[in-house]
Amino acid sequence: MEFDPKEHQHLRYNPLRDEWVLVSAHRMGRPWRGQLEGTGEDPVPRHDPANPLCPGSRRANGQVNEDYMNTYVFDNDFPALQPDAPDPGPNDHPLFKTAVARGMCKVMCFHPWSDITLPLMEVAEIRAVIDRWTEIMSELGQTYQWVQIFENKGAMMGCSNPHPHCQVWASSFLPKEAQTEDKTQLDYFQAHGVPMLLQYGEMESQKQERVVVENEHWLMIIPFWATWPFQTLLLPRRHVLRLTDLTSHERDSLAVIMKTLLTKYDNLFETSFPYSMGWHGAPMAENLCKDCSHWQLHAHYYPPLLRSAMVRKFMVGYEMLAQPQRDLTPEQAAERLRNLPEKHYKL
Repeated sequence: MEFDPKEHQHLRYNPLRDEWVLVSAHRMGRPWRGQLEGTGEDPVPRHDPANPLCPGSRRANGQVNEDYMNTYVFDNDFPALQPDAPDPGPNDHPLFKTAVARGMCKVMCFHPWSDITLPLMEVAEIRAVIDRWTEIMSELGQTYQWVQIFENKGAMMGCSNPHPHCQVWASSFLPKEAQTEDKTQLDYFQAHGVPMLLQYGEMESQKQERVVVENEHWLMIIPFWATWPFQTLLLPRRHVLRLTDLTSHERDSLAVIMKTLLTKYDNLFETSFPYSMGWHGAPMAENLCKDCSHWQLHAHYYPPLLRSAMVRKFMVGYEMLAQPQRDLTPEQAAERLRNLPEKHYKL
């Protein structure tokens, strides 16, 4: 029997996380009588005084937001990390370890309107978001080892307030995902003499099988090892260590490719497509990465929807107890996104 990746289950290796993914594309034909998400989008008012992210709104701590007109940053009112947390002290047993955790958490609003999302914003407005990301990372990176920029879009992904925004958590320690990516990229660089994701991006650009959209400076692909159905990986074409290293032209191109991808996401099921995304780059602390040549800047997009706006992928059972598994091939997912129009379905 000749192998067909669309019909026969197989394993794919994720070198960035040093783990295997089970691909079972034939499962897309199974009947679904499980949970269905909401079929429609609740209307969101452009401005709601009760929404703590809106201009002029009073937040839980009593502070009032500025009447901002573009991006706006403030300290998270319920931070997971604080700069003055005490040290829990020495450990008495290897099975009960603790360690000090200090940091700072910020919220960044992309736009003053609540009824807008990144794909519906102008390219210049997205460029302003990128510039503010860079400023925050540069500022917090002077004090903290890791600065994690991430966006949870949609109630399905835990977004508690309907307003275009992201969060920035800076920590005195290197989180697990960062540790893993640092090790795998370093191991690959030492073995092959080239940054893993730089070489990977070049090879994907040549193959074109999993490319969703590309431009002069950026490449957006469904990774060969993707776990989530329409997961994407955003890569710069040149060797870039951190978001702060991007040129002005690269920031312009980044704004364009972000708007294009997120428009395709929304067009796929004609819904405001939920996802979690975040940037990974070389650690900010020099003592953690004196020579960071093995790193390549990249962003992960993890959207949960599988078959429609109503059917999502659940990471349960086998995924929690054994290993990651997906229900359509990355090539199939890339083709579907690639063939979608670049004009938003609402426009």
